[in-house]
Amino acid sequence: MFLNIDLQMVASPPRPIRIGSRKSQLALVQTHWVQAELQKHFGDRKFEVHTMSTQGDKILDVPLAKIGDKGLFTKELENGMLQGDTDFAVHSLKDLPTNLPAGLMLGCITEREDPADGLVVHAKHKDKQLDTLPAGAIVGTSSLRRLAQLRHHYPHFTFKDIRGNLNTRLQKLDSGEFDAIILAVAGLQRLNMADRIHQIIAPEISLHAVGQGALGIECRSDDEEVLQVLKALEHQPTAQRCYAERAFLRELEGGCQVPIGVNTVIQGESLTLTGLVASVDGQKMVKDTVTGLASEAEVLGIQLARTLRQQGATEILEAIFLEVQRGA
Repeated sequence: MFLNIDLQMVASPPRPIRIGSRKSQLALVQTHWVQAELQKHFGDRKFEVHTMSTQGDKILDVPLAKIGDKGLFTKELENGMLQGDTDFAVHSLKDLPTNLPAGLMLGCITEREDPADGLVVHAKHKDKQLDTLPAGAIVGTSSLRRLAQLRHHYPHFTFKDIRGNLNTRLQKLDSGEFDAIILAVAGLQRLNMADRIHQIIAPEISLHAVGQGALGIECRSDDEEVLQVLKALEHQPTAQRCYAERAFLRELEGGCQVPIGVNTVIQGESLTLTGLVASVDGQKMVKDTVTGLASEAEVLGIQLARTLRQQGATEILEAIFLEVQRGA
């Protein structure tokens, strides 16, 4: 006797979902975390990691600010999605421009690690912090935001650009090329290197980068299937904080390499956003705070940006953009 089987009723396994990632150690740690978390929620699905190098990974001998491309660490990953090679990409949210290419969107923001900046010192300064490092100490950072704020508070230090992945930067520090370097606390934590953090820098000294400490997952805006999958990792309080920060940055028309810092706090239904715009030399600085409903996060970001423009942020930013265009 033959069995009549309706082939349409035999469910085929869902298609694999392809994840785009940079090749750096930190990027892969972050991407594999996303992969593992999604696997917990969707045991019947296969999540594949596809790696690629970005422009920011390849150009290591030029300060980031001089390259002047807002998509330094994202463009190749975005092309992969637009061409259909991958379905979504995992970014450090601070690297993701506030204006995304047509057809792509920010599909998910994960729960944030500590967004603060951290001081990492050479062994000879193990008993020192920012306030006690000697005059002339060589401090490494690739961020204009950190540079401007630290120059403002510690004009007696010598600041030097430092590029490369996290391990490369630590090697340069340990070899004696620097007395101290400034890194994101979250990156060190994710790589199980929290023991290298000598001091977590208070926001009164250094406001952090927009989106720092959170992962942003970018996907095609018309891919409803992937968007539904990504909802499993969305962390609403982090998302509200980061949407406020990104709206603030977008309204100021500032790229990743502009001295703009932020800090956000959520208490109940209330969100407080502090923002800063500084000149690269740290001499000029405007800073203010706004508080409102967390559900209106982007409105708050826009409101604060406009307030800072009225206080002189526009003139500071125009001077920076002019300096960059001149190749300074």
